[in-house]
Amino acid sequence: MTRFEDIAGDLAHLAVEVPSWAYGNSGTRFKVFGSPGTPRTVEEKVADAAKVHEFTGLAPTVALHIPWDMTDDFGKLRAYAQDHGVVLGTINSNTFQDDDYKLGSLTHADPAVRRKAVQHNLDCVDVMDETGSRDLKIWLADGSNYPGQADMRARQDWLAEGLAEIYGRLGEHQRLVLEYKFFEPAFYHTDVPDWGTSYVHCLALGERATVCLDTGHHAPGTNIEFIVAQLLRLGKLGSFDFNSRFYADDDLIVGAADPFQLFRILVEVIRGGGYGPGSDVALMLDQCHNIEKKIPGQIRSVLNVQEMVARALLLDAEALAQARREGDVLAAHQVFMDAFYTDVRRDLAGWREERGLPADPMAAYLASGYQEQIEGDRIGGAQAGWN
Repeated sequence: MTRFEDIAGDLAHLAVEVPSWAYGNSGTRFKVFGSPGTPRTVEEKVADAAKVHEFTGLAPTVALHIPWDMTDDFGKLRAYAQDHGVVLGTINSNTFQDDDYKLGSLTHADPAVRRKAVQHNLDCVDVMDETGSRDLKIWLADGSNYPGQADMRARQDWLAEGLAEIYGRLGEHQRLVLEYKFFEPAFYHTDVPDWGTSYVHCLALGERATVCLDTGHHAPGTNIEFIVAQLLRLGKLGSFDFNSRFYADDDLIVGAADPFQLFRILVEVIRGGGYGPGSDVALMLDQCHNIEKKIPGQIRSVLNVQEMVARALLLDAEALAQARREGDVLAAHQVFMDAFYTDVRRDLAGWREERGLPADPMAAYLASGYQEQIEGDRIGGAQAGWN
């Protein structure tokens, strides 16, 4: 039987990248709600993200979105982040907001639009050179709404050509991470709709091209942990975008809708070598806090991941393997459920205190006065990003 003391050391390996855009105003298709204390600059986003790491010890890197987080001097921003105790992480390109991309970006029928989309991603690699980032993450809104609207075969060829040029620009220690999404905003067909399509393109590009799995980007009933196991088996799982969903790509706090699913996913991550000092798999949040306060939303999220990692590490692998060998279906299931139902909250509180962190990061943040400070200071400015 695995005890919490047995896994305490392994928990120190957990690092969850937080996204800069989680700290700005966001909403549904119908309304974006403003909130007090919204960052007006990319520096203020980084400062907010640093607070999550300060109180949890779990979020040492911050992902940026270009052009939302454009600045005149990324080297200076890199130093600013380090001064606040965090590092700049994944660079996310954006080819879905300009009017030119109405009918696609890397898969647009017009070569001039494809050229623009490729160049934007090349510019993002330039940013990576300045920030020291390893990963360029590409998500495409490309697709079509009606049968006959687009040449699906040609668009795959254009996509392959564009990705190849972007991949060729990467430095020796940089990666291209290709995200997939089965629908939205395109409703008839999407150019990168599933892990298989992303995998095929990454396989053609080379070993430094990997798949990003967003946990919200799947049809209801999809066995996401199977996809995780398969991509780890193939050596092509590059990163996660953790969030939670009830219906579609809801981008809610990870673990909120189905904590058991998060547990099952993390069991496969750990089993497949996707967790720990020898792993290249990046764990990242991709969430939009529509009605809740932003920093507490991110704190709750990384704590949810930590709790499920702890439970997954507690899984009695030896007992599980024995039950499987003996074909004891119910015994195997019981071992699995015993780990999931283990309440690790008190143990985690003690674990944090031993490392100089607050036992209750949420309570400590709320008592710190930082939320009141930013709500009082950040008045009269426009949020950084989207607008």
